[in-house]
Amino acid sequence: MICAGIDAGSRSTKLVLLDAEQGVILSRGLCDQGVEQESLASALLERCCAEAGVARNRVGSIVATGYGRNLLRFAGCTITEITCHARGVCHLLPETRTILEIGGQDSKCVFVEAGGRVRDFAMNDRCAAGSGRFLELVASRLEVSLRELGDLGEESQKPALISSMCVVFAETEIIGLLAQGVSRADIAAGVQNAIAQRVVALAGRCALTPIAFTGGVALLPGMTRALEHALGCAVTVAPLPQYTGALGAALLAGERGGERPPASEDSRQRDATFNTER
Repeated sequence: MICAGIDAGSRSTKLVLLDAEQGVILSRGLCDQGVEQESLASALLERCCAEAGVARNRVGSIVATGYGRNLLRFAGCTITEITCHARGVCHLLPETRTILEIGGQDSKCVFVEAGGRVRDFAMNDRCAAGSGRFLELVASRLEVSLRELGDLGEESQKPALISSMCVVFAETEIIGLLAQGVSRADIAAGVQNAIAQRVVALAGRCALTPIAFTGGVALLPGMTRALEHALGCAVTVAPLPQYTGALGAALLAGERGGERPPASEDSRQRDATFNTER
């Protein structure tokens, strides 16, 4: 059976098209998030089906996750991103016990048991300081791309201390550091360290190894090193770090089969079974 998992995140929508019987990813893709989330996700599904040479009507089960999941009415059901990320990461890295996910607008720490079952989690969704959006603002202020920001951090000789954990105040602090002549490389490294400390604070003393790093920020040079320094242990970047939520959703779609549950059942399962996740 062909299944699809769609992660409608705050900054982008990711999709994985999966052959559930073979466990093979047939296609994957992403697009920027927008106002018409359902039409964007539908177009992305069409594109991925075309790339895989699969007719859309052959997609037997679709699970949506992420902030915009409830807007995707063509999905068979919705499941929270905590569950989907855990399922996706543990499919790729079965021994994982802690997942650190840094997305566009929030960061998460998910503690998992064998098989990808969620044991506990912590989320920072009240401030963008520990997210990709913060890095975008910093990159804009330093007049570099996100990729260049990561490369800059690796050139640092003395990372700056970024004490403010509010995006607005941190930006003001960065302006002050630039005025003092602090190098862009040291500022970039300081920002990476500050984000790492904020994310690690979510884990408290509960982080168990092995630790997997996911989300778009995992693609930036230097962030893994900053997390390892803050944690004092190794951190592994998950394969396809942007797609672990969509992959988990596709895997769960395959397990559910082609049946579409009634809306009340879907809502009850989502809210009762996963009521500790949000």
